Amino acid sequence: EVQLVESGGGFVQAGGSLRLSCAVSGFTFDAYAIGWFRQAPGKEREGLACISSHDESTYYADSVKGRFTISSDNAKNTVYLQMNSLKPEDTAVYYCAAEIRPIGIGLALPLYDYWGQGTQVTVSS
Repeated sequence: EVQLVESGGGFVQAGGSLRLSCAVSGFTFDAYAIGWFRQAPGKEREGLACISSHDESTYYADSVKGRFTISSDNAKNTVYLQMNSLKPEDTAVYYCAAEIRPIGIGLALPLYDYWGQGTQVTVSS
């Protein structure tokens, strides 16, 4: 059974940093991508960043480029999202998701096959 479990969320003041983790288990696929997404109250879920298992290529949404960094530790089956210079508008539930055998690399929600339960990030002003 494929499972993705997020951790590392919490409360932080504006300008601060957090590192989210996505622990992946139950994978038997030879190629996949892991993406990070978020959903704020009353807003649609948006893609933030993704990383390919094949060559660790990455892709970022413009809204987080330069502030957020995605990385992976294959030995630990974990993907991280380092978030710096956090703003109150970054407050949301953050999710990781897996796309199996991706053709390219992207953040369109329908591409992703498995999702975690999410972790809350709250940034105070």
